[in-house]
Amino acid sequence: MTASPKSAPVSLRELQALVGGELVGPADATVTGIASLDLAGPGDLTFLAAGRGLKPIHTAPIGALLVARRLPDFSSPQLIVDNPAYAFACAAQRFFVPPPRVRGIAPEIHRGKDVVIGADVSIWAGVTIGDRVSIGSRVTLFPGVFIGDDCIIGDDVLVYPNVVIREGCRIGTHVIIHSGTVIGSDGFGYVQHQGRHQKIPQLGGVIVEDDVELGANVTVDRATFGNTVIKRGTKIDNLVQIAHNVVVGEDNILVAQVGIAGSTTLGRHVMVGGQAGLADHLQIGDQVMIAAQSGVTRSLEPNQIVSGAPVMPHATFLKAQAVIPQLPELRQRLRELEERLQKLEQSRASSKQSRRPKSK
Repeated sequence: MTASPKSAPVSLRELQALVGGELVGPADATVTGIASLDLAGPGDLTFLAAGRGLKPIHTAPIGALLVARRLPDFSSPQLIVDNPAYAFACAAQRFFVPPPRVRGIAPEIHRGKDVVIGADVSIWAGVTIGDRVSIGSRVTLFPGVFIGDDCIIGDDVLVYPNVVIREGCRIGTHVIIHSGTVIGSDGFGYVQHQGRHQKIPQLGGVIVEDDVELGANVTVDRATFGNTVIKRGTKIDNLVQIAHNVVVGEDNILVAQVGIAGSTTLGRHVMVGGQAGLADHLQIGDQVMIAAQSGVTRSLEPNQIVSGAPVMPHATFLKAQAVIPQLPELRQRLRELEERLQKLEQSRASSKQSRRPKSK
């Protein structure tokens, strides 16, 4: 989606109806665009994240401010809401327009046998569609998209250029897949025999449920048997690796360069920070937060925040991190204590030796 340079004016009354909250200022005042707080001008809607204060640089007039609590010294209109960032995300949709897309099917596509295509689609030149593929209504396939045999693509799916969806995969509705992503590549399965690596056929598939977004260059491997599953509402950043038979639960967030090894299951509302790695055959409970660059080698109970490699409770990790800068000094103090202890032991030994009775 792209933002229009300036939208038709939207009144604060309309915005309040959209996001709720208490309006401080004239209901008939209007905004015509959105901007970050630093760049917002007289016609812009912006927000102040909960828990943050307004810096002096932000005192210039703006169109309207979404804020968690009223700012008595701020002269511009305010909409007081529980979650300003969420309200801004909802309001921002009002100022965005989808890029124009040519509807229809380009003649320069490869279309296999027994393909079913829904209404009002946009399929660009250079798309390859295998045999027995089902494509829903209002689907957009940009140039270079490959869809293998026996795939099912739901309604309102948006697939950007050069995406590969291998044979036998199922994509739900309202899914967005960004460029370079590969869904259904072979899982990394081998067995060793007499020093050689024998490939295990990967006979399963991939299921991507509704309202999932996959960033650029994501890889979701097909299952050995059964399916690798990305459940409803999950959002995955660029360059994430999902191995065979992984199950990613509903409404997860996986940040860039996360790697999840085979047969690991993530619960609901799990958040995994960038560059974190999860070992195979783990169970990650609901509402777990895994910090960036963590190494997860064991299963995790629900409702935890963990950090480090191997992971530990986040509070413990912070205490350990606080000690690290002091290690050189602590090492020197330890050496000094060892030297003092050695001298004391030598002195004690000498004292005992001097007190021994002399033989006649």
